[in-house]
This record gives sequence, structure tokens and C-alpha cells, in this order.
Amino acid sequence: MAMLGRLIAATAMTTAMLAIAPASAQNVKAGVDAWGRGDYKAAVEQWRGPATAGDPDAQYNLGQAYKLGRGVPVDPGLAQSWFRKAAVQGHFQAEDNYGLSLYTAGRKAEALPWLEKSVARGESRGQLVLGTMLFNGDGVARDYPRAYALMTRASQQGLKSASETLAQMDQYIAPEDRQRGVAMAQEMATRPAPVLPAPTGAPVAVGRTAARTVATTPVPPSRGTARVTPTLPTRTPAPQRLPNTSGPAIVPAPKPEPTPRATGGYRIQLGAFSSQGNAESQWAKVRGRLGKAQPDYVRAGRIIRLQAGGYGSQAEAQRACAATRVTCIVVAP
Repeated sequence: MAMLGRLIAATAMTTAMLAIAPASAQNVKAGVDAWGRGDYKAAVEQWRGPATAGDPDAQYNLGQAYKLGRGVPVDPGLAQSWFRKAAVQGHFQAEDNYGLSLYTAGRKAEALPWLEKSVARGESRGQLVLGTMLFNGDGVARDYPRAYALMTRASQQGLKSASETLAQMDQYIAPEDRQRGVAMAQEMATRPAPVLPAPTGAPVAVGRTAARTVATTPVPPSRGTARVTPTLPTRTPAPQRLPNTSGPAIVPAPKPEPTPRATGGYRIQLGAFSSQGNAESQWAKVRGRLGKAQPDYVRAGRIIRLQAGGYGSQAEAQRACAATRVTCIVVAP
């Protein structure tokens, strides 16, 4: 009788779970619809229940909401936490965002396996960041051929900052290492595209938004111990929709331009130039988008780095970078 009772209880639990799954899927889709209308608060309310119950698409979307500050305050820590919950369930876009958020937070050893996952799927931002790490020997053993190969692949996918970084790498990497890197990139391009998981009845991610620019500057191995910290700009959530459902893509409205604080520990770097005049010309292009920020021309050997500040937080500095519409990185205090 006891065994029969346990069997009945298990059957009832399974039935209940099957009943909950469609409702969870409907909430995720309803949240996507609300987001598409610009009703971010309603979208978050729709996603919170399924996310708490373990739905990876809802978790990923909540992570994006906290990352962008749509419907909730900006909170990089909570964004990272929700990305992680979805990433450990194999959600591809969550894996990408979790790895990049770990890197931005300086947790490079933890970021590395997630960046490798992104690179294995051909994700261009992961290629850019890991390629930069390999070039600088930053948290990994320096590997010029693979760094050049990953940067080449990211550039071939249209990532502008990867093309700019690749041009700078050409100045420092020996021809034989570049040739090996090109051969590796060609081999990567011939690999079959990864197969997405088949739908299981729960909502799945379909497609991905185009990767935006991630600013990097390679550090020549003979010029000190500086390290590259790529700015990972806001990325709009990929649409999460029901199988065989044509839900709308999530396209957030543009953020207002930031109002920088007069003082603060964070700065942004707007390029590295061979002359003061070139740096001043760059500042003339962007100064109108940066409010009260003031320029600072930092000399590093023969290079002049154009920086501006100061910002009270990393998020504020990242918003300023986005407002400049040029290659830009965040410089931590």
C-alpha cells in the first residue's frame, strides 16, 4: 500500500509539472509581447515566475532586463546571476553573456570556459575577447597564431572592432605566426555550424541579434604590462518565443545619452593615437555627446591615449561609451 501511495504521489506530481509547463511558456511569450510594446515592467512580471521556476529563456530575459535597466533598475550582479542560471542549462545566448560578464568583472579564470563555449559556436564577441586575452597572455598562455585566427574570424563576421584590432596585431605578430593564424581561421570557417537543441515543448531561443562592437586595443608584448579590458556594450535580448510561433524580436528603445558626473573613479578611453593632434581631433568629434566629461591625453611611450572622466560606476562609463558611437573601452580606477 505504501508503494502504491508513493506511485500515486509521483504520478500526481508529474501531471502537475506537465500542467505548469504550458503556462510557463505562455508567460514567457506574453513577456516578449509586452517587451515589444515597450512595457518593460509588465515583461519582467511575466518572466519572473517562470524564471524562478527554472525556465532558461525567462532567466535569460530577466538577465537582459537587469543588464539594460528595462522594467527594473540596472543591476549587473543580478543580471550575471540570471545569466548563470540559464547558462548552466545550456542556453546559448546566456552562456555568451555570462562569460562576457565574468570577464568584465575581472573573473577571467571563471570566464575562460564560457568564452571557449562561445568560440566553439562561432560567436564573434567571444572570439574578440578570447583573441585579445591570447594576444596579451592575459589569464591564459600567450598564443599569437590562435589569437590572430580568432580575431580574423570575428572580423570576417563583421565585428568592426575586431577588424581594427586585427590591423594593429599585424604590426606586432611575426609573419609566420600570422600565416599559421590565417590557416587556423580557414579551418574554423569550414567547421559545421552547431546544431541547436530540438524544441521540447518549452520556449526556445530562435536566432540571435547582431553582435555590436566591442572595443579592444592589443598590447604590444614589448611595451610594458598593460592589459586590455574590452568594453562589452549592451546587447538587446534575442527573441524568446514558442516553437512554431512567430513572436516579435525584442528591440528596446534607445537609451537617453548619459549625464556624466563631474568626478568619479571610472574613465573611458576613446582611442590610442600617434600624435596629440589626432587625439584632439577625436575629442572634437565626441565631446558634444559626453556632457561634463573632460579629456585627458595620457602618453604611453610613443602612443597618446585619449581618455575622459570621471564616472561613478562601470555601468555609467559603459553608457558613456555607447553614447560616443566610436571605439571605446572602460578604464577601471
